[in-house]
Amino acid sequence: MSHDDTMRAADRRRPRLDKAARHERILGEMRTSATLRVGDLAADLEVSTETIRRDLFELQEKGLINRTYGGAVRPFGDEPAVTERHRLMVAEREAIAAVTVKFIKPKEVIAIGAGATTTHVARRMAAECRDITVITHSFSVATVLAPNPTIEIIMCPGRYNAREGMMVGAETIDFLQNYNVNRAILGISGITTDGLADAEAPAAWVYKAMMNRAAETIVVSDHKKFDVQALAIWARIPDIQRLVVDAAPAGTVARALERAHVDVTVARK
Repeated sequence: MSHDDTMRAADRRRPRLDKAARHERILGEMRTSATLRVGDLAADLEVSTETIRRDLFELQEKGLINRTYGGAVRPFGDEPAVTERHRLMVAEREAIAAVTVKFIKPKEVIAIGAGATTTHVARRMAAECRDITVITHSFSVATVLAPNPTIEIIMCPGRYNAREGMMVGAETIDFLQNYNVNRAILGISGITTDGLADAEAPAAWVYKAMMNRAAETIVVSDHKKFDVQALAIWARIPDIQRLVVDAAPAGTVARALERAHVDVTVARK
């Protein structure tokens, strides 16, 4: 029996959520996840995939989601604030951080972008790294690094973005041009075959500047960013050297990473 046949049989046996309740559940899931899959939603809500596709179409018509092949993502530019993201996927981000710090050596200069995953990396750096210099535009990154007296912190100037706790703008980008960096550690809102992107365009341009000053760029990301489009592309896949993730990419993104010879490291919880 197919999944849809099973769901139709289940629909006959169980009380069904009405459309408004399904829409509310879908939007609730979207608030905590960057991407949703039709099959997962159908199983969770105990309806057929055809019903879910109709729900997603209606939500897109209202401007509440963007439909993708096989699912949906948030509207471009619509991402939870960094303080909310810090509470999500903590175990996965801790595992990513534990692997990432192993690439850092004493005396190196590290640029770190803003974001929930990069802040986890910075916290692990504070515990395990010594005698490094960190350049950042993120107040949360600087704050978690501060207890380690062997880490010199250089804070970028610029225009303050309170929602993300970061400095952005032309002054930030100009400031970064003064430094040579061994490694840039950067997060993403999404990665597709088109490239790596962020929901905040001003942040994307800072990440691009950090990448351009670095001998190596390490991107840190959880698996929910795969095949997710975000507003501003700041790098193409061949521009980066490493990707540290909590689960291996698949499909077209995996093939693009392989063609570009990006070193993909999977961090296990």
